[in-house]
Amino acid sequence: MEKEFTSVSIPTSLYKKIEEKIKGTEISSVSSYVAKILRESLAREEDNKEVFTPEEEEKIKERLKALGYID
Repeated sequence: MEKEFTSVSIPTSLYKKIEEKIKGTEISSVSSYVAKILRESLAREEDNKEVFTPEEEEKIKERLKALGYID
């Protein structure tokens, strides 16, 4: 499966900071570093999403109260 890519512009000063940061690491390019950081950031956001909406949570609490599991 072939990956498709697109370009994203960042300030040159930021690019140079990233170049310095990845020198001597296993990261091969600024693009690889940026993609890695974005993936990690998106994954954290996904992990922090609520499982239930506040309305769903309230319905669940009401049901558990009706069943006697919580006061």
